[in-house]
Amino acid sequence: MEEQGKQKKKNKKPLSSSFCPINNLDDGCLMHIFSFLSPIPDRYNTALVCHRWCYLACHPRLWLRVEQSAKDLSEPGVFPSIEKAVSAARPGDTILIAAGGRHLASNIQINKPLCLIGGGELPDETTLLCSRGSDSALEFINTCKLANLTVKAELGCCLLHRSGRLTIDSCILQCEASPLDYLSCPIISTAGGNEVVSSAVKTKGNRVSVSQTRIEGGAKAVLTSGDLTLQQVRVIYARTFVYFWFDVDSQ
Repeated sequence: MEEQGKQKKKNKKPLSSSFCPINNLDDGCLMHIFSFLSPIPDRYNTALVCHRWCYLACHPRLWLRVEQSAKDLSEPGVFPSIEKAVSAARPGDTILIAAGGRHLASNIQINKPLCLIGGGELPDETTLLCSRGSDSALEFINTCKLANLTVKAELGCCLLHRSGRLTIDSCILQCEASPLDYLSCPIISTAGGNEVVSSAVKTKGNRVSVSQTRIEGGAKAVLTSGDLTLQQVRVIYARTFVYFWFDVDSQ
């Protein structure tokens, strides 16, 4: 019996990634599968499997990247600013914003479904700065998701939600301390009000969903002027910060 066991062990060959059945699929099919994975951490982790998966997981069809320090801007899918990346993005694209430094974001209107993700390990490693005199850093007219980002506003609001479903996950929203704090608000929603949204923008209901997010400064965490109201608020007090979970939804 022992000899048979040793013989079986000798006959076993180590599995290589090239012999896995999934690697028999062509590149287009694999990329389509990767597109269903959440960008972070799942799609990011697929890039660690092998050279081929790294190439496919980082392909511009799956990501657009914002890198201020990029030397070769002719590389497909790489942009020097968030505004240019949003303009070039197709509905459903994911934009990965590089960590380090501050990315200027002033009155950037997003009218197509997109996902914006910070490239750092923590949200405070990727900062979007809305300069004084701007109404907001980002203005949403369609379904979008923000994750792992810090958005700072000197005066005004960090995020302006006009329509669509906005998801904010693991972010930091900061309104800088100012004597005019009553004019500042991290999140403002006007959805469902008297504003007319272009008929070309199709959305399935209006809602803001916030999870595990730090909100600092401003007169209120959320200001609504439409038909949405603050609901299901949960708060966790950490040693140095306060984390919020809540929805802004119709009654």
